[in-house]
Amino acid sequence: QVQLVESGGGMVQPGGSLRLSCAASGFSFNAAKIAWFRQAPGKEREAVSCLGPNNPFPWYRESVRGRFTISVDKPKNTVFLHMNSLQPDATAVYHCAHAPGDGLFCSSASGEYDLWGQGTQVPVSS
Repeated sequence: QVQLVESGGGMVQPGGSLRLSCAASGFSFNAAKIAWFRQAPGKEREAVSCLGPNNPFPWYRESVRGRFTISVDKPKNTVFLHMNSLQPDATAVYHCAHAPGDGLFCSSASGEYDLWGQGTQVPVSS
């Protein structure tokens, strides 16, 4: 079964850190691009970070660059999103997503992704 399952969300205080996980099954990261998106209440979904299978340089949206890190554990077929210095504007449901292809560059456009996880909530509040 081809699927993505996120975990690791939960309440965090401003300035805190969290690590999200996305466990993949039914496909290999060697031939796929992976992204993290988020959707805050009342707002449109936006890309946070993405990674191509053969590219050592991930893409990050400007507002999280330097604080968030995407990484892949290929033997475990799991993608992580490490989030530091979280602020209330990071409150959202975070989804991981898959796009086929082994090219260098990933896309921040949600329409490029054909498989999505169910999401994990990240409330940032004191």
